[in-house]
Amino acid sequence: MKRPFGITLIAIYAAIAGVLAAVVCLQWLGLFPWLGPGPSVRTFDLWYALMYGLLAWVYLWLFQMLWAVQQAGWVFCVVIILWDLTLAVLALLGVGGTPTVVAGKMLLASLILIYLFLPGTRRAFAQSTASTPA
Repeated sequence: MKRPFGITLIAIYAAIAGVLAAVVCLQWLGLFPWLGPGPSVRTFDLWYALMYGLLAWVYLWLFQMLWAVQQAGWVFCVVIILWDLTLAVLALLGVGGTPTVVAGKMLLASLILIYLFLPGTRRAFAQSTASTPA
């Protein structure tokens, strides 16, 4: 099955998010404090490292499933985007976050969600499931 161009972009976005989460995981283990978006001083926190490690694994798993155009990847991507939108709404209600950054994140997540529900995108994932031998 040919992968739609938008799914390729979303998969690459997931891979980049996974790599950034892995870098932050290493930063919470006290490695590379000068690199990436994590803590800027040498810090060790095993809980944060485990959570960012799990997040990296989830994003890289999502990348693999989207790259292979698997139906489960579409479902999982929708769930992650809905979760991300929920957290963005909570951040806008005052839990935390810069309004400009949160609004940009909400816009990107909304565009990805709209794209995932377009008929052509749904058809590509449905065809990949139908063509896979059981």
